[in-house]
Amino acid sequence: MSSSSADSGIVVGVDASPQSKAAVAWAAHEAALRGSRLTLVHALTDPSAAAWLDVPLPADYWAEQSAMAKDLLEDMARTARDALPKDRAVAIEQKSVSGSPLAVLVDSSEDAEMVVVGCRGLGGIQRALLGSVSSGLVHHAHCPVAVIHDEQPSTDRPSDAPVIVGIDGSPASERAVEIAFDEASRRGVDLIALHTWLESTDDFIGVGWAEVRAQADETLAERLAGWQERYPDVVVRRVVKMDNPARELLELSTSAQLLVVGSHGRGGVAGMVLGSVSSAVVHGARVPVIVARARR
Repeated sequence: MSSSSADSGIVVGVDASPQSKAAVAWAAHEAALRGSRLTLVHALTDPSAAAWLDVPLPADYWAEQSAMAKDLLEDMARTARDALPKDRAVAIEQKSVSGSPLAVLVDSSEDAEMVVVGCRGLGGIQRALLGSVSSGLVHHAHCPVAVIHDEQPSTDRPSDAPVIVGIDGSPASERAVEIAFDEASRRGVDLIALHTWLESTDDFIGVGWAEVRAQADETLAERLAGWQERYPDVVVRRVVKMDNPARELLELSTSAQLLVVGSHGRGGVAGMVLGSVSSAVVHGARVPVIVARARR
């Protein structure tokens, strides 16, 4: 997760929405924790690309859009600087790029450590729903994606609140564990590792809970062992549940500062598909969620 292979560092998509400001503040704090560059990216969209629009753009349209984008980026840069710890400095780059917001951010993710977005932008209408950009990113980005749900900076949460990670034994889950340990270590907080492997308790018919619990404990210990050796400073709390994974993750997240999930679970297919648990968590959480997409 070094910036040496990700020149843009932490990339955050910006528009004029309150969620965007919260995303910038969180991204600035994340960049400070990592010692990474922060890149603010704003998409300049061409309305004439819409099929229903058949009206010539005014000659000065792009000049006005560029001026507005410059003002927006300057404002967001101030938000980022205000969110930084007093003893940390972060290099901040500002970019205006022509294209749709989703396409611009997916392209930007190719050389980013992480892409950060608000849960919805200016077009968002309902708090429980993701915007089209954030939803598209968690399906298509080339690196981990952080979705910020609060309209106020989520760094206001208790600094000792834990990081939570969901573990199911899939490769995507392994990537989530790596990110979660790294995030917990940088923050100096505990890590809660949740292992629950069933969508329905119907699968337990004829199976003893004690036997299943022992197997689950063993699986969780195996998945964590190497990472605990690599991050001896992180205190890990293991949680094994016989319940719906998304429901348990969302319940635990109410007292956490960050939730990390894989992009898809054991039933997931090739990198473009977001698993049902991950999707439910990204849509339902009220804390920042990192979806551990692997670099492709």
